[in-house]
Amino acid sequence: MTTNHTEADFEVGIIGGGPGGAAAAAYLAKAGISCAVFERKMFPRPHIGESLVPATTRVFNELGFLEEMENANFPKKYGAVWTTTEDRPVYFNDYETDDFTDILFAERKQEGVNQNYTYHVDRGRFDLLFLQHANKLGATVYQGFGINKVELNEGELPKLHFRMGGKDMFVTVKMVIDASGRDAMLGTQLGVRVKDSVFNQFAYHAWFDNYDRENPKHPNKKEYIFVHFLPITNSWIWQIPITETITSIGIVTQNVHFPKTKEGREKWFWDTVDSRPDIAEKLRKATRIRPFKEECDYSYAMKQICGDRWALIGDAGRFVDPIFSSGVSIAMNGARLLTADIIKAHKEGGNYNKKSFANFEQTLRWGTRNWYDFITLYYRLNFLFTMFIKDPKYRTDVLKLLQGDVYDEETPQVLHEMKKIVKSVEEDPKHPLHNMLGTLTCAEFKPSF
Repeated sequence: MTTNHTEADFEVGIIGGGPGGAAAAAYLAKAGISCAVFERKMFPRPHIGESLVPATTRVFNELGFLEEMENANFPKKYGAVWTTTEDRPVYFNDYETDDFTDILFAERKQEGVNQNYTYHVDRGRFDLLFLQHANKLGATVYQGFGINKVELNEGELPKLHFRMGGKDMFVTVKMVIDASGRDAMLGTQLGVRVKDSVFNQFAYHAWFDNYDRENPKHPNKKEYIFVHFLPITNSWIWQIPITETITSIGIVTQNVHFPKTKEGREKWFWDTVDSRPDIAEKLRKATRIRPFKEECDYSYAMKQICGDRWALIGDAGRFVDPIFSSGVSIAMNGARLLTADIIKAHKEGGNYNKKSFANFEQTLRWGTRNWYDFITLYYRLNFLFTMFIKDPKYRTDVLKLLQGDVYDEETPQVLHEMKKIVKSVEEDPKHPLHNMLGTLTCAEFKPSF
């Protein structure tokens, strides 16, 4: 870091060293653009979001990181499973509800992806490896330096402020990327953060050793991600393999169901798990090896995700319920889209105005809205999702969304069809699916960006 600020210390300053920040740094460094990552914490550090979707593989391929992923021996994720124990058979369009639905990524070829699996990851290890890879490509990385303020004064170079040795310091850059995760540092400072009026979810989770992931009714799927629905409105359990014997288990629920005091939350966790006796029996035999952690203030958006000399990626720009493991993929693909615009602007003279990021803004708007609509429809009518997976006309389209390919069209046709059916169910109290509607409305939460 220099003290002469008549010229920028770095072309691009990146706030946060998680997957979005590391991907942005790696793309820029690979293109020969000077960049620095400022990460508040020292890696490795535990983090929520331990299951990836196949769309991340394209980024790994482009950045030369796939070999390191393979060498790390993270559990391979070949598909996903959704379970329920509810005994209420319903017939609709020749399909019947059951207690088990699964899908394989291998069923659809994906551009830029040459393998039929993705990964479950220990985020502590994964984030460290990925940030180190960006450093190897030429990005400067500062760990233990949290940016606490960004100056974006017109006619001046942007300044990133931090403290070092008890002193206030800053570096200058030409472009700022906020990848600070749910801290949403820059969006909060700019006053563009907006609370999601539909989703108000909480999560409570830990790691367990020797949890039996095998399902005797459906064998050979213990390395899939499992989503276990609960007989509590809009609530579910995740089951994610971390190693051969360690499993991440977490409950996601609405605020109304979540205990208001910390003292009652562990009891609530076990009481809630007991609502699924098939899971509770196995989980009580396992050994918890990490303290319970909670995640709250779950879903939000930003009125704006970019402006002159700044942009937001990943959770710093949008966070929605993680039921489809979309977080890391959206962060990394947001970095891919944004850095393509930055690299183009750099080649054309380095004018990083808002217009320079038009492709990033438009494409990410499509992608995040498609995810949001998908998740909203999913919560509104779970059985609809099951039906669309089973229907050959829609199975591939749903799989495309689950693979993370949500950026290439404004609204996929399958979402139009799902919305039509949900609307018809909502409007007809005598519809065979009407009593299966969730409490979350189908009203869209649309940020103004």
